[in-house]
Amino acid sequence: MACDRDWVNWAIGRIEADFNRSADTHLIPVALPALPHIALYLKDESSHPTGSLKHRLARSLFLYALCNGRIGPRTTVVDASSGSTAVSEAYFARMLGIPFVAVCPASTAPAKIEAIEFYGGRCHFVDTAHEMYGAAQQLADETGGHYIDQFTYAERATDWRGNNNIAESIFSQMSHEPHPIPTWIVTGAGTGGTSATIGRFARYNRHATKICVADPEASIFHKHWHDRSIVRQEGGAGRIEGIGRPRVEPSFLPDVIDRVMAIEDAQSVAATRVLSRRLGKLCGGSTGTSLWACAVIASEMATRGEAGSIVSILCDDGERYRSSYFNDAWVAEQGQDIAPYERRMDRFFDTGLWDE
Repeated sequence: MACDRDWVNWAIGRIEADFNRSADTHLIPVALPALPHIALYLKDESSHPTGSLKHRLARSLFLYALCNGRIGPRTTVVDASSGSTAVSEAYFARMLGIPFVAVCPASTAPAKIEAIEFYGGRCHFVDTAHEMYGAAQQLADETGGHYIDQFTYAERATDWRGNNNIAESIFSQMSHEPHPIPTWIVTGAGTGGTSATIGRFARYNRHATKICVADPEASIFHKHWHDRSIVRQEGGAGRIEGIGRPRVEPSFLPDVIDRVMAIEDAQSVAATRVLSRRLGKLCGGSTGTSLWACAVIASEMATRGEAGSIVSILCDDGERYRSSYFNDAWVAEQGQDIAPYERRMDRFFDTGLWDE
């Protein structure tokens, strides 16, 4: 479709002005007094206007679609999302005065649904994650709109060489730290776009940094990383919203990842709670998934007598999960016993010891 260039110029200007008003997100040191030679940091992406790491992705997706002539002044934008990306996409759609529809699993956290609707988006619910893709494309076809497709375009919409992407920001903020080049950067994978961006950036700049993806045990990414013939599975990908998928997404690039670690949902929830208590700030479940992997890596480094830094991502605000990860009744309903894992994580923070 041919788009009005004057409107596209205006729309890009609106998005760039919003970016210019936003300061960069903070890099928070996490105290590990029992491991004095290892430094742990969290990139706090919850401070974006829409409260999550996905704000960066949504901005990139909209700019990519605008510059490719796929969004005009009357285009309905549609995407498949478990919540956080859709919140951010609804924000940008409202900014441009165009409709937005999020195709979400029925299990999406109520707080995320409320946030999508707050920004003027509409939710279309499906029963399973497998149904999202087809439903999103069908809605886009029916409305004459554009399926913005985060799972395909996440790795290519972001300029991985720099331009203030998350990787460039991390390395810039680390420049005055005792170990300025991270030994490891640990992240989850939903689309795979973040791990692709960070992995490519590290290689492009010839950094020795290794990339670890912390993946829910029920997800397919860690299985695919070990065996590339595994690309799809029946059922879901676990209880940790925003990461893990039942199919290998086009934006997941296994060859830029050095390690993938499978984490149980109960371990993720336990780590989320422990970290939230120690930071005095509620964190989302995907942050707990990555923290568990960080503890494993830090323990291994300490055992080998290595010094260095580990950086992970505080992906979103835990206030969205008061009804789930921070709700004892919800945890019990899932059949999870998180107490042993909480004790293990607290022991790690207090003593530096990990192995039981």
